[in-house]
Amino acid sequence: MSFSKIISISSLLMFTAILSACAGKTQYRSACDQEIEAAWNELSIAKAEGFSGTVSYTKALGLITSARTMQTVENFDNCYNQAKDARFYIRESRKGQ
Repeated sequence: MSFSKIISISSLLMFTAILSACAGKTQYRSACDQEIEAAWNELSIAKAEGFSGTVSYTKALGLITSARTMQTVENFDNCYNQAKDARFYIRESRKGQ
């Protein structure tokens, strides 16, 4: 087998591997989007109770912002986890904790 043919086959295999790695990033895509939407809909400063509640609210807002950034760069598993954590802090803000 000639050297140029080996290079061509190797290049094709590397391209296929890279392409399949990019395609695998869609696993948490819809879950990420759903969690962000739910968190954003639940977010209301008027429902935060006391100083501790506003601290939790601020944490939740930061996590939602970070989750949106993760969604933009297609890091869907971290996006999902951060949006889920944001929803936890939203619940805590309503309790005043």
